[in-house]
Amino acid sequence: MTLFTSPLPDVAIRDVTITQALFEALAKAPKRVVLIDGPTGRQWTGAEVIAAVKSLAGGLTARGFGAGHRVALMAPNSPEFAVIFHAVGWAGGTLTTLNPTYTAAEVRHQLQDSAAEVLFTIAAFEATAREGMQGTGCRELVVIEEIAAWMGPAMAAQVPVDLDRHVFVLPYSSGTTGLPKGVMLSHRNLVVNVDQGLAVIKILPDETLVAFLPFFHIYGMNVMLNTHLIAGARLICMPRFDLAAFLGFVQEYRVRMVMAVPPVTNAMAKHPLVDQYDVSSLKVFVSAAAPLGAELSNACAARIGAMTMQGYGMTELSPISHFSNEAHAVPGSVGVTVPNTQCKIVDPEGRALGVDAEGELCIKGPQVMLGYLNNPEATARTIDAEGWLHTGDIACFDEAGQLFIRDRLKELIKVKGFQVAPAEVEAVLQSFPGVQDAAVIGVPDDEAGEVPMAFVVLAEGVQVADIFAFLAKELSHYKQPKHIEVIDAVPKSASGKILRRLLKDRVAKGV
Repeated sequence: MTLFTSPLPDVAIRDVTITQALFEALAKAPKRVVLIDGPTGRQWTGAEVIAAVKSLAGGLTARGFGAGHRVALMAPNSPEFAVIFHAVGWAGGTLTTLNPTYTAAEVRHQLQDSAAEVLFTIAAFEATAREGMQGTGCRELVVIEEIAAWMGPAMAAQVPVDLDRHVFVLPYSSGTTGLPKGVMLSHRNLVVNVDQGLAVIKILPDETLVAFLPFFHIYGMNVMLNTHLIAGARLICMPRFDLAAFLGFVQEYRVRMVMAVPPVTNAMAKHPLVDQYDVSSLKVFVSAAAPLGAELSNACAARIGAMTMQGYGMTELSPISHFSNEAHAVPGSVGVTVPNTQCKIVDPEGRALGVDAEGELCIKGPQVMLGYLNNPEATARTIDAEGWLHTGDIACFDEAGQLFIRDRLKELIKVKGFQVAPAEVEAVLQSFPGVQDAAVIGVPDDEAGEVPMAFVVLAEGVQVADIFAFLAKELSHYKQPKHIEVIDAVPKSASGKILRRLLKDRVAKGV
């Protein structure tokens, strides 16, 4: 069997929780500012973060939401997000993170599936959160602006947990197909992936980064929030991406490195606003979460004078399996395999292929998830009996060990780096009276990378405008189809599987 491994030596497997790893790093310089709230400028030192985490962990425990309990967090980036995240970990609980743009129906699904008992959110989302809690086992809502009331006696020590089996975080992912599923990640998964990332990503002590990647998403959660704080960096928390505000922070704080997604890379390469700011401090621009072509990578690098490179991963991989660095970045490549990780490229029959051969990328390593919550069938489809995680991505390795992502086997649509499962959108469409059948595909979009497009079979008298209005109430903005086309029948195989390729060809030909 042809295996592809890392050119770097293995990292040591540390016996600590992710919060213990963070505290060890913050304690080295407790008075140093580590978190800045972008909109207000509020600053938190390492000592203040540690104290707040321990106090909230004590408060959660005192109220019966500590060890063994599940907490939900639906909020944009802020220092408080980091505090809540690690307080749940310090108390021995499990945290599920929700996209703050979710509708009440989407909130309800995740609360029910995760069995969360308490939900933290900001005042702006309270109404949606309360509506979503109805009919679930979630019995308490905490408005983050009033979090002081939940602080309790500081919990001095980490509640003991099984580092390998205890599920600490439950982000939701559609995996290689289907509806969103809870991805069970352990403290071991998170800590080892931080250390794997630090073996490849060059982070300078005390440098400042702009954290606009959402912390509820695994890229923002473990690469931006945890890895960078543990490496000694400082984060400016942005609740949402705004190009002018981002460029202002780059100019003011002399930002050296950016962690981004392709739409931001596109803006840096093409938007005229960039010329109004001094971005000469930028040296490294990383794009991940969705494919980035060599042409756009080179255009961004030329525009801002920074090295542009990529990484690759999945929520199911905690998330990093491949990353570029300044020593070996290749345009179009997502980098080399991180330490402690094996890869193989397989053909449709499962046979391992060699260098330059294209096939499905399979990965094995300590960062691989424990499985999908309440879904052993989906887990078995994704992780085989030998422990190989099947990514659903078509890829190849070159002679130098650089990985290139060529296509997707899986049907997921990537909208600004966020996953949209066609099956989820189709199910919502089909719940609308008069929609007799539906199919959803991704179509190219200059700003988002891809956007959903729906094909529907309608009963007489049904209006497309009514469908758009319905979807606006049921789905987050990024999941809503930007185009709906009425067709006579959805093309399907003899077994009933939607033939999405035919729909994509229809769009490409302008039929």
